[in-house]
Amino acid sequence: MREMDFKMERPGLLHEGDHVTVSEGVLPSNYYYTINPSLAMSGNYPFTQRLLAREGTVTAVTKNERGYYVKVRFEEKDPAK
Repeated sequence: MREMDFKMERPGLLHEGDHVTVSEGVLPSNYYYTINPSLAMSGNYPFTQRLLAREGTVTAVTKNERGYYVKVRFEEKDPAK
């Protein structure tokens, strides 16, 4: 299992318990993830921390001084197994 945070620009787009899918974007030395259809975006992750799952569940939506954040739990399987 893995949890990731995503930045959401407007309130009410996602709620705790929502099932979401993510798409992967590639930068020269990082990956980033977007909750479809462009509801929230992750920070950048190095290649060694690539997300293996593409579906997850929203576990929390919070607001702080910087905006709205969504925490998503993904069930990942270890590729070495």
